[in-house]
Parts: sequence; C-alpha cells; structure tokens
Amino acid sequence: MKRARSSEVFLGAGRALARRRLAPLLAAAAFAYLLFVSVKLAGFGAAGPAAAATFGRPGAAGVSEPLRRGVEKPTAPQARARPGAVVSGYGRITGEILRRQEAGAGPRRRWGQLGNFTELERTAAEAWVSGARAWEEASAFAGDVDSIASHDVGEGLPAECPSSVSVSGGEAESEAAVFLPCGLAGGSAVTVVGTARAARPEYVEALERSGAGNGTVMVAQFAVELRGLRAADGEEPPRILHLNPRLRGDWSGRPVLEMNTCFRMQWGRAQRCDGTPSRDDDQVDGFRKCEKWERRDIVESRETKTSSWFNRFIGRAKKPEMTWPFPFSEDKMFVLTIQAGVEGYHINVGGRHVASFPHRMGFALEDATGLAVTGGIDVHSVYATALPKAHPSFSLQQVLEMSERWKARPVPEEPIQLFVGILSATNHFSERMAIRKTWMQFPAIQLGNVIARFFVALSHRKEINAALKKEAEYFGDIVILPFIDRYELVVLKTVAICQYGVQNVTADYIMKCDDDTFVRLDIVLQQITTYNRTLPLYLGNLNLLHRPLRRGKWAVTYEEWPEAVYPPYANGPGYVLSIDIARDIASQHANHSLRLFKMEDVSMGMWVEDYNATAPVQYVHSWRFCQFGCVDNYFTAHYQSPRQMLCLWDKLSAGRAHCCNYR
Repeated sequence: MKRARSSEVFLGAGRALARRRLAPLLAAAAFAYLLFVSVKLAGFGAAGPAAAATFGRPGAAGVSEPLRRGVEKPTAPQARARPGAVVSGYGRITGEILRRQEAGAGPRRRWGQLGNFTELERTAAEAWVSGARAWEEASAFAGDVDSIASHDVGEGLPAECPSSVSVSGGEAESEAAVFLPCGLAGGSAVTVVGTARAARPEYVEALERSGAGNGTVMVAQFAVELRGLRAADGEEPPRILHLNPRLRGDWSGRPVLEMNTCFRMQWGRAQRCDGTPSRDDDQVDGFRKCEKWERRDIVESRETKTSSWFNRFIGRAKKPEMTWPFPFSEDKMFVLTIQAGVEGYHINVGGRHVASFPHRMGFALEDATGLAVTGGIDVHSVYATALPKAHPSFSLQQVLEMSERWKARPVPEEPIQLFVGILSATNHFSERMAIRKTWMQFPAIQLGNVIARFFVALSHRKEINAALKKEAEYFGDIVILPFIDRYELVVLKTVAICQYGVQNVTADYIMKCDDDTFVRLDIVLQQITTYNRTLPLYLGNLNLLHRPLRRGKWAVTYEEWPEAVYPPYANGPGYVLSIDIARDIASQHANHSLRLFKMEDVSMGMWVEDYNATAPVQYVHSWRFCQFGCVDNYFTAHYQSPRQMLCLWDKLSAGRAHCCNYR
C-alpha cells in the first residue's frame, strides 16, 4: 500500500510540473493568435447591422435625358451609406470587404478600363452585317415555315426520323460524330464498338509545382457524349450525357468511370464509379448507379477453411459472387451500349451492366440529337436503334399553340412597376411557349403592371428566321435583334433590354432572365417593395471577388480582362436593377462610351460599379435567385426544361413552391 501511495504522489508531481511548463507555451500561442487576428482583421468589429444595404461615395446622381412620354428626371438620392454598412444577405466580413473596397484610399478603379475589347467589337460588327443580310432573306422567304421547322434539326440532317442509324466500315477512326435526327426515346440504344488506345504522356503543371517529378504522367481516356443542339454560335452544345472512362484514373493508376452533364458551358456535379458498388437503395430503373469491379488497391478478406466448413455444417446457403475487372483495357476492343430508360441512361459493356446515370433536370430524351466520341479511342462502328419516329420539339405546329390566350398585351402608356427582358435563342420555340403558358400568366402581367418581352437574335438559317418572324408577329412578345446570335454577344442583348426598358416603357425596375429560368413574379415584386425606393437597387445572387479563369477552354485573357478579380456582379439567370441604372447604361451606349465584356453578368456588375461611384447602390444578395437548378421556396429556378416549367406552374397553382427535379 505504501509503495502504491508513493507512486501516486510521484505521478501527480510529474503532471503538475508538466502543466507548469506547458502553460507559458499555451499563453504565448494564444497571444500570437490574437495578435494575428488583430492585424489581419482590424476594423471588422466596427461593422454592424444596417437598415439599408448601400455603399458608395457622396456625389450627384448621374442620369441621362428624360424618357419619352414625360418621364421625370430622378432626383439625387439624399441617403448615403453609413460607416460600417453591410450588404444585405452577406455576413459581417464580406460586407466589410465591400465597404473597404468603396472607401479605399487612392483613385477609384475603373473595372476593365485597361482591357482591349477590339476583338469583341470586331465580332459584333460582323454579326450586325450578317444579321442585316439574314433579316432580308427571312423577310423575302415565301416557303412553309411550319413544315421547315419540323425538319430543321441541324445542318446536313435528313428530313425524316429514321428508326435506326449506323456508321461502320472502313478503317478505325479517332473520332466519330453521329446525328440522331429526332433524338432518343425510352428504349433507344446507342452502341459503340471501339478500341481504347494505349496511354500517352501528358504534362500537368500542377504536379510539377507540387514537386511530384517533372509533371509528366501517362493518361489513357476517351469520352462518349450524347449532345444537344447549341443555342448560339460560339457556344458549346449541351452535354446531355458525358461518359468518360479513365483507364488509369485521375493520374492515380486506379481506373474511374465519370459521368456528368454540361449546359450553357456549366458542368454539373460528376458521378464517379471507381469499383465500389452503390447502395442497394441508390438505383436508377432498378439498376445500381455504380457496379462493382476488381480493385487492385483493396485486398478483400478470404473465407478460412474453418469458417467454410462451419457454414457447410450448419447448412448456410452461400451466394456465389462473380468478380469482374474494369470494363475497358488499353489496346483491347470493347462493345459499349447506352440505353435510354425511364429514370436515366444505362451503360453496358460487353453485355454487362456497369453504371446508370439518372436524367438531369433541364434535359429530355428528345434533346439528345447527336453522339460524339472523342479522345484516346479508335472507333470501328456506331449503331443507334429503336429511335423515335417524330420529334415534337422541332414542329412549330405542335410546339407553338396559336391561341389568342397566349398573345401579349400591348405596351401600356401608363407607368408600370417592372419590365422583364428574357434572353432567348433563335430556335427555342418550345422554351418561349412554355414561359407564355406558365409564369407569364401571373396576374401582374395579365393586369398590365408587369411587361415581359423575349429578346432574340438571328440565326444563319433563313428558314429559322422566317419561323421566328412569324412567331413574333403572332404573339407580339418578341424583340428581334438584327445580328447573328453568338455566345460572346449575349451582352448586346442585355444592353437592348436596358434600352427597351428606358425608351419603350415607363417602369420602375428592370429584370433580366434567361428562357430556361422560371420566375416567381409575385415574390420578386414583393422583394422589390421591401427595399429603399429612393436608392438604386441591384438585386440578385451576387458574387464577390471572383477571379477570371486564365487557363482552359473558357479562359479570359489579360487583354480581355486585366484585373485580378471581377467587380461584384449578380449571376445572369435572373437579377433586378433600378431604372436609373438602366437609363445610365442606355445613355452611355448611345454616346459610344459603354465598355463591353463578353460575359454579360460581369458587364452588368461593371456598369453598376461605375454608377455606384456617383450614387450609392443597394447591393442586395439572395441565394434564392438560383444559379444552378432549383431549391424549394425559390425566387427564380434555372436550367428548367419546358416540361419542368409546366410542372413548376402546376405546383405553384396548388400553393406549393416546390421543385420538379426529375431524375
């Protein structure tokens, strides 16, 4: 007992000594941390809540000449941002970033002023010249646009909808492109017979910078994609299914099968299969999203002789389990089949199910009008079977419901609360019709308090332009812009929306959205009324301190944008701004002083930032202006197909602001 007692005393003294030695170290670490915080975040504690979300410098409000029909010139706002004001919807630190950005010493930054926009201007000039010629051809066209639209599925495509398509014979090709004139239907199958090429060296700069060798790795991969039609020149076609087998993985040596979608050059969330099977309840049409295959990095436990004998003795049934390797191998032929199901696409290789990918919102089976095979592969043949015999999306008679019910009201003489400009592509007949039948039926539009118009540029094809002309003449809700539609020139459509909202209507606010955006107009109008009407408003899903991409396919060069970050800007699918900001934009464009950038939402942020130099702007952020897809209780929902638009409208009519995220 004495020995045990002495041991306890000795241990207790040791712990006390350790605590005494450790205490100064902890105190020094805490002091260093507090010193770091006080230096890096000095002044953040002064930021407090503010009633109005404003920031800016004192100065007179810059406005243009009064609008026609006697619109009065607005007076300079009296209110100014208080020190420490926070932008609505953001936290304390982010609000302080914006406040400091405005209150910083030195000359004010002119966003992109050093940029060289000659390439964009040259593209715009060519588009205007080509557009004038295209409009003359469309006006002189005397054919039947109803029958033409049903056949117009792309250059070089046949007028019929064949039940099968095949491309075979000859030597193996490194790439293949197969047109599916009328898309796919449930049960349609596309089969690719090919050989995966051997790995090739590829340089990865990030690996070299990390010190992992010279940055050279061996890569073996290819892609099989179901694609749709691109909406405008310069824009990549949507990837309805992107299937990317990576035989050596992501430079890791472990094979991976990746699936994804891409719409309007925005990739979705990837689904990756690495040999680990999906859960039993994670299925598509009864198939697992990812099947199991052998993995060299996992050693599975084997049954011992004793456990095997015991299981046999007690009569326990043993289910035989088959193991398969990764379905693709270098320099070996394969047969890949993609079959369209009710809930998604099913991928089979060599007759065995490998993976299933659920349908993503915004895409329908009939949208898959092409197959592209690219990368490290030799294509021997491609077969598409059980194809649909008709494509409803390309028939004006089936898409456009020529009814008096859907015609637009004329522009009123009296002032309105909101003007909505909707950016739309030339051949998006079904998207425009879906909007007419859904959120353009809100009482605010029907009663004339809100006016909505589509802003559409021209196509290279005179038949499509003639069909657009007929649609515009009947419904009266389309503003045709006489230039050829290109992705880089979307910013010109935004300028046109501001000009129309200033010159043709008398509105308090202007909203810009896309033709795949569903807008809850009642909620948007309610949101507008909650903010200070004496101050300019910029409302949307705001981005702060976003940096341009300098590498990759969609890189922005330093000549296009020399600054390190973009100005604060709202995402393009939907945002609201005050009429005085739109008036300033239209005025600068009229006197050729408006600076343009190929990304229209960044351009709007740049213009609002310029206006904010003289009149403080309310920057109001809300994540319910959804950038990607839809969330419950949304203000706007993006990437919505015509079918989803109708579904959203039905749910709203039933009093539920829920999404229609079809799998």
